[in-house]
Amino acid sequence: MLTRASSARRAAVAVAAAILFSTTALPTSAASDTVKVGVLQSLTGTMAISEVTVKNAELLAIDQINASGGVLGKQIVPVVEDGASDPAMFAQKAQKLIQQDDVVTVFGGWTSASRKAMLPVFERFHGLLWYPVQFEGNECSPNIMYSGAQPNQQILPALQWAEEKGYKSIFLLGSDYVFPRTANLI
Repeated sequence: MLTRASSARRAAVAVAAAILFSTTALPTSAASDTVKVGVLQSLTGTMAISEVTVKNAELLAIDQINASGGVLGKQIVPVVEDGASDPAMFAQKAQKLIQQDDVVTVFGGWTSASRKAMLPVFERFHGLLWYPVQFEGNECSPNIMYSGAQPNQQILPALQWAEEKGYKSIFLLGSDYVFPRTANLI
């Protein structure tokens, strides 16, 4: 079982690694002592109940990294945006973070619909998105770091276990959105 301290430590390490990865593309002449990162989650709307806690964890990780000296001697400055539980808004905010706010990377999204809406933005403007949750697979982009499990990592092993135990009828239930529909197809 993970404690809050170990979860926060893991989040801090993940954020630091992401920023290290993202800042390697920065020119060595960059004189700024800060590096901006985007934090794009639903702070309002139906998904806020899930995504506000992710935003809080990301900000906690950034605070911990900054308290430890930052990354490559730079302090991390989060630029927080609200995707408002709307995939089109996620795409707009992603473009703003990349083009106007000049962030080196973005942490964000929860739903597959929001990720799919942001994908063309990150590909078009050569940005990097860190997507933190499970997803249905069947998608690959050099502009998205998919850090969550896919059906072949969690659903298929469960189905194989049930089959080995002799279960004859297996049902996959889900709501009507991208992940359950695609997972059932797989």
